[in-house]
Amino acid sequence: MSIGLGYVVPNFAYSTPVKDLFPTVVAQAREAESAGFDTVGVIDHFSQLPIWGPPEAPILESYTTLAALASATSSVGLTAIVTGNTYRNPGLLAKMITSLDVISNGRAQLGIGAGWYEPEHRQLGFDFGTVGHRFERLAEALHIIEALLRTGRSSFTGTWYRTDNAINEPRLRDDLPIMVGGGGEKKTFALAARHAAHVDILAVPAELPSKLAALDQRCAEYGRARDTLTTSVFGTVFVDENGDAARRQHRQYMQASGLDALADPVKAAAVSAHYVGTPDDVADQVQTRVLAAGVDGFIAAAPTNGHLPDTVARIGHALRPLIRAARSFQRKNNAKYEVQSAT
Repeated sequence: MSIGLGYVVPNFAYSTPVKDLFPTVVAQAREAESAGFDTVGVIDHFSQLPIWGPPEAPILESYTTLAALASATSSVGLTAIVTGNTYRNPGLLAKMITSLDVISNGRAQLGIGAGWYEPEHRQLGFDFGTVGHRFERLAEALHIIEALLRTGRSSFTGTWYRTDNAINEPRLRDDLPIMVGGGGEKKTFALAARHAAHVDILAVPAELPSKLAALDQRCAEYGRARDTLTTSVFGTVFVDENGDAARRQHRQYMQASGLDALADPVKAAAVSAHYVGTPDDVADQVQTRVLAAGVDGFIAAAPTNGHLPDTVARIGHALRPLIRAARSFQRKNNAKYEVQSAT
């Protein structure tokens, strides 16, 4: 299962008693499932990110949350968007994702990235290291994880990790998909081309053509057909049937998150990854900024009102037809290219 249309739960601050927190998450997941989303995700952090709230704001650990959501849903895919590799030993992570896959009857997808949020590492005592070290660790982790997912066995000795005839059973399947998340045109995209079924591209819309060109190049370097690697982009959605209400939500979010205080070019780039207005407005913006650039899918977060009934459904009903059309167009293009290549 690959993400064409995904919904990620961005925060857990709902002005409700703690006992009602998880039922609110379940309601969003079930609404996403009913509205035709392919996948529901949660962020993999232990304290809230500044853009979505203060560090003491409520947040749930991702994999225990996903396991519980597996029992509350029946068909939607489940993933962390994306797992911080630095937070877990790769052998343990492989065991966790295959366990989630068994629990959910084949609905798990491993989303993984190098890790980036230094304050969280410092708070909890995780080794952060340099950017280079984090990518070395991710490369070794993917080597171990892929072996454990595909064959159930791994023996590996690296600089950062090692396994000695590690065993990963039970497994429901040998093709549990891996999604690599990030925007690095050399390291991230190379790891995606080598190991992943899907790459979630961290980029603002203006960067997408160059990002996709770099991804094409990495696939060519590894001898991989580019159309075998699905792409998506994450976007923050502010939607309401009343467009003015959605725009008010967006203005309030910009002020509360501190984005309003950024220099104009930086703020403009950030706002370009916000999709604001009525469902039709949001659909037009996603089509123009993301899908028209050649990206396959879209992962939405609705930080201001995603927990309110019907918000997730509005996003799903607006975007699902676009994703289906994009997939159909891509399949036709691929078939045309294969015919031309054969002749």
